[in-house]
Amino acid sequence: MKLLVSAALAMAVALGASTAFAADAAAAKQLTPQQQRMKDCNAQAKGKKGDERRAFMSTCLKGGKTTATAKPTAQQAKMKACSADAKAKSLTGAARKKFMSTCLKGDGASAH
Repeated sequence: MKLLVSAALAMAVALGASTAFAADAAAAKQLTPQQQRMKDCNAQAKGKKGDERRAFMSTCLKGGKTTATAKPTAQQAKMKACSADAKAKSLTGAARKKFMSTCLKGDGASAH
């Protein structure tokens, strides 16, 4: 009988310890505000790639406007237009780099 009581007591202590461990593990898995912001921004950035994603994540993580209605800056608009032109011309490597440099320095129209 003593053995049975001792075993039951040991089992209760073990269950209590595992419950406390589970609570500690859950607390450790809570995200910090920065981690939560990163998770949220990452979810919103689905479908974006390259420069567009980097710009979005930078703005989002700083707490700026991230909606689709956020107006791109003049430089972002120029970069997008030059990149589209380079893609339309199937430019790659050094030729693309040179084209982009010229296009971004000028008004974009002179590089076409």
